[in-house]
Amino acid sequence: MREGLAAALPANAWNWIAVWRRNYLAWKKVAFASLLGTLADPMIYLFGLGTGLGLMVGRVEGASYIAFLAAGMVATGAMTASTFETIYAVFSRMRDLGTWEAILHTQLTLGDIVLGELAWAATKAFLAGTAITIVAATLGYAAWTSVPYVLPVVALTGFAFASLAMVVIALAPSYHYFIFYQTLVITPMLFLSGAVFPVGQLPGAFQRLAAFSPLANSIDLIRPVMLGHAADNVGLHIGALCMYAVLPFFLSAALFRRRLMR
Repeated sequence: MREGLAAALPANAWNWIAVWRRNYLAWKKVAFASLLGTLADPMIYLFGLGTGLGLMVGRVEGASYIAFLAAGMVATGAMTASTFETIYAVFSRMRDLGTWEAILHTQLTLGDIVLGELAWAATKAFLAGTAITIVAATLGYAAWTSVPYVLPVVALTGFAFASLAMVVIALAPSYHYFIFYQTLVITPMLFLSGAVFPVGQLPGAFQRLAAFSPLANSIDLIRPVMLGHAADNVGLHIGALCMYAVLPFFLSAALFRRRLMR
């Protein structure tokens, strides 16, 4: 039992880098197309809703609607990039391509693989969030001084959503089940977490539900700073994101061990 638990956890603090590097070398061959696809969805929301609804909505919480929306799209871009990297690319490497099986024939443990995959998904989220932040700052929708503060939050957001998605792929029998996660979890979270409109406009029950959302905690850290204000309850929001990053990691490692030993 103790040996099984050790196999499901990282062997040390650096083995995961080999998994991260393997994914990076494979990704850089299609980096441009990958980044373009990752950015398409949040940028369409930003300019489509921002310029269209912005004319009708006017100002929201003291800022133009497109500036309000830009901060939400930074967090959303990180969520989308890490989630889709995990539920499709990681699932493929785990089940179909035999990548995990090959790596497990080295000195790396299952925990090293999971941690490396999470770090890579967080990197993809970081790249997506950085690009959207730079576009927003360039167009005047965010303060340039907010960028150094926003980027670590983007990386943590990506890690949290990748960790949650790891639990999903550890349980999913096939790709067909991912549509349920997308439509029943990711899409409602987008509209209930303050990315597109203020949470305060929601009924009380939904506001209380949104408080537990990792996306809402990320937006509450990012938006005030991008709009030139100080964020409230910083420790609480960071703690919530860390919880979403760490607890599902251990759960998914245990689930993967059970799945791969069948």
